[in-house]
Amino acid sequence: MNRDELVAGLSEDILTYVMHGTFPEQHVAQEIKPAGLDERFDDYETLVRLHFILKPDVVDFVESLPQRLRSVKTQTESVRKTSRGHVSGRISWSATVRKRYSTNPKDRSLFVCDDRSENYDIAENIVLKRLLAVIYRTLEDCEQYLRADYEWVTDRWKENLELVETLQRIFERNVHVKRIRDPESYEPTERMLQRAEESRNPVYTEAAAFLRSYRETLDANPEAVADLLERTAITPDDDETLLELYVLFRYVAAIESLRQESFTLSTIATDSQEVARMVDDDTEIVLYHDNSGRDRDLSFRSEEFGKLRGELSRTEMVQREAHETLASYFKNENFHRRSGRPDVIVLEINGEDSHEYLITEVKNSTRPETIRTGIKETLEYLAFLRHENDFVFEADTEYFGSGWNGLLVVQDIDGKETASLDEQRSIRILQASEVETRLKDILQEVL
Repeated sequence: MNRDELVAGLSEDILTYVMHGTFPEQHVAQEIKPAGLDERFDDYETLVRLHFILKPDVVDFVESLPQRLRSVKTQTESVRKTSRGHVSGRISWSATVRKRYSTNPKDRSLFVCDDRSENYDIAENIVLKRLLAVIYRTLEDCEQYLRADYEWVTDRWKENLELVETLQRIFERNVHVKRIRDPESYEPTERMLQRAEESRNPVYTEAAAFLRSYRETLDANPEAVADLLERTAITPDDDETLLELYVLFRYVAAIESLRQESFTLSTIATDSQEVARMVDDDTEIVLYHDNSGRDRDLSFRSEEFGKLRGELSRTEMVQREAHETLASYFKNENFHRRSGRPDVIVLEINGEDSHEYLITEVKNSTRPETIRTGIKETLEYLAFLRHENDFVFEADTEYFGSGWNGLLVVQDIDGKETASLDEQRSIRILQASEVETRLKDILQEVL
């Protein structure tokens, strides 16, 4: 499957599951956010805001603001005021006479005046200020990244950092922007957006268009989500994550189709290692992804990690020392986490009289060497899969389960004939385009 097909499929999944509250939004945000961002960007809305300010046309909009704000529209209104000893505006003598008569007829210092003033709080300006607030807050959150050397930062922001300061000055000190009231949480309303869209002033029509695009992405409009994934969040060298997420959602869809009558998909707490829990009348199915399994006491430690150093063979000593050397040298967990718990998709099925696992490795490659590595890793995961420190598969002939407990997903191999599921042994291998239709066949063997 090419990148466009994966993005299209994943966009539909985010719309179907994440935005309907049946799949943890935080997990998806963590997977697709650019490398190097801190935990503030582990939620969907903040990631959408980041994507939004990286759009080239948003940068262009900010660049042209200083000149265009001079044409901000106001509404002239007449305010009637009562004053003593001085006149402010045009005196309304009829109102003045009535006011003096009703209070103190002899008070000749009292005047009622009609004072004309400019009102900035019109619909178009509320739309504009909401847009500026979104950009301003996001720039505050990620200014340090705009100044650093990250591939996902647009050249326009990086090359013209004065533009960040310009926007900040505009929002904090520009006389026109300051006189516009802060929008309420529900504003701008649909009517306000329509007023801005009908304006003859481009600063308002563009502001309304940007806000609509922003809201559509937050609401998981399919085209907007696809744009988020394609243009910003997943970098070109990280298609492995894209394929992993695609396979993860295919699991949910396949199980849902197999158990649709009594199937319930539960939202998972943000501090849980699980990403989905599916329950029907007699079976609980738990889905983990990406270094997961802690909550269920799962691990993939080989035998030598449970032995004393004096009990290790020479080969086992090499494995143990390699792991400990790597862990002591690289402080970043990303360099050594595979040796503790790999980046795989784990499906755990708990029935009344049965307990099964399906371990899935994903390799976004068609190279024979990479596929061979994927097969070896999947077999290792099965052979060393432990629950509460006990091996799941004990018997000498069943180190790898029934043959349906391991799955390797690889990219589509053009022009290569591959064996059917029944002809394969030890684990099952699927090409990316086969996952949609054949994953259910594998699940039926395990469920």
